[in-house]
Formats: sequence, C-alpha cells, structure tokens
Amino acid sequence: MRKLKNNELGRISVDEFKAIDKTPIIVVLDNIRSLNNIGSVFRTSDAFLIEKIYLCGITATPPNKDIHKTALGATESVAWEYTEDTLSVVNKLKALKINVLAVEQAENSTKLDTFSPKKDEKYAIVLGNEVKGVQQEVVNAADVCLEIPQLGTKHSLNISVTTGVVLWDLFVKMRK
Repeated sequence: MRKLKNNELGRISVDEFKAIDKTPIIVVLDNIRSLNNIGSVFRTSDAFLIEKIYLCGITATPPNKDIHKTALGATESVAWEYTEDTLSVVNKLKALKINVLAVEQAENSTKLDTFSPKKDEKYAIVLGNEVKGVQQEVVNAADVCLEIPQLGTKHSLNISVTTGVVLWDLFVKMRK
C-alpha cells in the first residue's frame, strides 16, 4: 500500500467548490474564542461541502493568520457571514424553514447516533463556546438538541472534534 500524493487526490478547485451542489447544512458558531477552532471548522466544512458558516458574537472572522493556520485556505472556499447575535441568525434560519440543531448536552436531547435527518430538508447546526457551550436562549430556540454520546470521564469534546463528528455523521446520513 502506498500513500497518495496531494496531486493524486483529485481535489476540486475553489471555483469548482463554489459552483458544486452543497450538502444542505449550515454551521453556526456561537461565541467561539479559539482562532484555531474556527479555522478547523472551516477546514472540516470544506471537506463535507457545507453550504455556509455563520460566525457570531466574539467569534473572529477571516482574514486572520491564526484562523488561516488551521483552515489552510478553506476560508476562501466556504461561504461565511458574520452576525453579532446568534439568536437572530437562528430565528432567521427558522423563518426560512431550516431545521436548527443545537449541539449541546441538555434535557431530552437526541443522541446523534439515533438522529435521522429528513430527506430534502436543510439543517443548521449550532456549536457553542468552548467553556459555556451554546447559549441557553439559543438552545431554547432550537428545534432539536443533538448530543454526542460519551462514556468517559470528561464532560465534553473540543469544538473542532465535535464539528467533525457531527458533520461526518450528518453528511453520511444525508448522502444515503
């Protein structure tokens, strides 16, 4: 078995990315403080053809060298928009009939492995601050709270890991 070189991977260009049909998922970042986490979310969103990222509150925006360090150019391919207030973004998305999924540990949450996205519907996933999580008012406005089942001693996963797990799971389920 031989590792493939980058030029053998058959990746699309930024222009091709912008023109291709996207996975009907929007990512909403609710007050993310780490620039490396933001960059990682961009890179993961690029990998799964995510439609758009909303950067909200204290979440930094490109161009930024620390975001670029982990995004590796994905800030050029994935559409993004900054909005100060996360709740206003959530309400706007809901008005557009987009299902809003807050990724949070909450009463009556739905475990990610049991969640089945509906065909021909669009989803927005809201990921929260590294310490405080998704704001309670945003959790209240969400259609569903998704929770990644965890069995170890720690209470949560890093937001970049959480993004990868959730986007991969939804990507696979929506592409079936």
